[in-house]
Amino acid sequence: MVKPNLSQIINYLSISCSILLAVSCSGNKNKNRDHLVFRYNEYANINTLDPAFSRTLQDNSVCNQLFNGLVQLDDELNILPCIAKNWNVSGDGLFYNFVLRNDIYFHKHELFGKDSTRTVIAKDFEYSLNRLRDKKIAAPGSWVLNKVKDFKALNDTIFQIELKQPFPAFIGLLTMKYCSVVPKEIVEFYGTEFRSNPIGTGPFKFKRWEENIKMVFRKNENYFEYDKNGKQLPYLEAVSLTFLPDKQSEFLQFIQGNLDFLNSLDASYKDELLTADGRLRETYTKDVDMIRGPYLNTEYLGFYLDSKTPEIQSKHIRKAINYGFDRKKMMIYLRNGIGNPADGGFIPIGLPGYYKSNGFTYQPKKAKALVEQFKTESGISNPEITLTTTSNYLSFCEFIQRELEKTGLTINVDVMPEATLRSARSNGKVDMFRSSWIADYLDAENYLSIFYSKNFAPDGSNYFHFKNSVVDSLYNKAFTITDIEKRKYLYKTIDSLAMDNAIMVPLYYDEVIRFTRKGVKGLGINPINMLDLRFVKKD
Repeated sequence: MVKPNLSQIINYLSISCSILLAVSCSGNKNKNRDHLVFRYNEYANINTLDPAFSRTLQDNSVCNQLFNGLVQLDDELNILPCIAKNWNVSGDGLFYNFVLRNDIYFHKHELFGKDSTRTVIAKDFEYSLNRLRDKKIAAPGSWVLNKVKDFKALNDTIFQIELKQPFPAFIGLLTMKYCSVVPKEIVEFYGTEFRSNPIGTGPFKFKRWEENIKMVFRKNENYFEYDKNGKQLPYLEAVSLTFLPDKQSEFLQFIQGNLDFLNSLDASYKDELLTADGRLRETYTKDVDMIRGPYLNTEYLGFYLDSKTPEIQSKHIRKAINYGFDRKKMMIYLRNGIGNPADGGFIPIGLPGYYKSNGFTYQPKKAKALVEQFKTESGISNPEITLTTTSNYLSFCEFIQRELEKTGLTINVDVMPEATLRSARSNGKVDMFRSSWIADYLDAENYLSIFYSKNFAPDGSNYFHFKNSVVDSLYNKAFTITDIEKRKYLYKTIDSLAMDNAIMVPLYYDEVIRFTRKGVKGLGINPINMLDLRFVKKD
């Protein structure tokens, strides 16, 4: 693991001091204004501040401070107005008409002319979405428009989107940061460097980015949202990010009070912070608050079904792996009870379509019998499979390895860097792999697309190369059904068929867990782990 060197540490300290100085100079120089600066670390680093390329959780979290779209989510994942104050959908489900607010301004920039800003109009969304699907730009978020036939500004305040076919979950797609509005004149001026010179409409505006060192946002004085008491948001004056790559160093900075927020639970300090049953240890209760809740993320092991390995081809072996280890025990010993054992299918708790009966329970005798059946039918006396993972999940894979030894199945664990594994998984170079699926939008179709045969990797997310005509038919049928209860039944059925074929091994449904210093209020929590700093206050 990379440790910060002395020059990096000096940089962190000097830049932190300059931020606090800059904030304090705006008012009474003798008054401590640290309570107006929110400080956190992003150990995974930031790749871009261009929302069209914002594909990771950490990129989305920073872009969420800088940009807005037509609609937005609250902490309960309800879809609310944002730049669009209201909208309507045609009876056939094909046309969406959005009525825009007329009081939303882009962040100030000299390219806007004498006023240094301008209002957002419908043409800005027309430009932003055209840019998103421009093949020359090759934005990773272009897929959100796959079901869109056309879109256009009818006038300055009405923006219309036409779909190719009805898609009840479409409005949820528009909450993604990919669909944020950006100003044409600024984007075209900076070109690819817009990634580090962002201009949006969000609660904070970009101030500074020293890559791998520091990032600073300042309050957007023209932000359009107010709290229920009529006070303009955000409350904070500034946001300060560091990029310490070592999670242990990040934890120490948090405990020492140099960071306000810790958005992780790493193996290196989980036992220091939490009891075995997932409670905050008494040592920290005076200085730290903990909040936790469901996270729309399923952790799993997947099988590449086009593999020539007999063990991978065998449904008996794939089911034996599902039956052969205790998920509840795994969560207690390796996660201090944070997360829910995946005793259902692939769809996680919290989404319509989750059904506990779709999954596998711990049945070691049944697992052993299935392995013996494979040995008899194949003539292979010592079956074995190589499971590929990253170092972060090595402990889980070694736990499963030890448990499955008891069934007569040998699991060899191979560790790869995250980027290497991601490429190998997409290109069918690994027989069995650890992965996760985090919800992009709030409909179980998002999860079940991974089973659709037309989504074969590397061109899609079907890393298993699973093909089933019934699954494909039901998946396509779901797009025509607006009744959520009927769609839920289809989703359960699709999930059940995939689990019956044992194309994957669901491990657990994750939880969001956040730690804050005492005095931090209003941070909240949500099932997609999106960071929202609009309502945050520091005492």
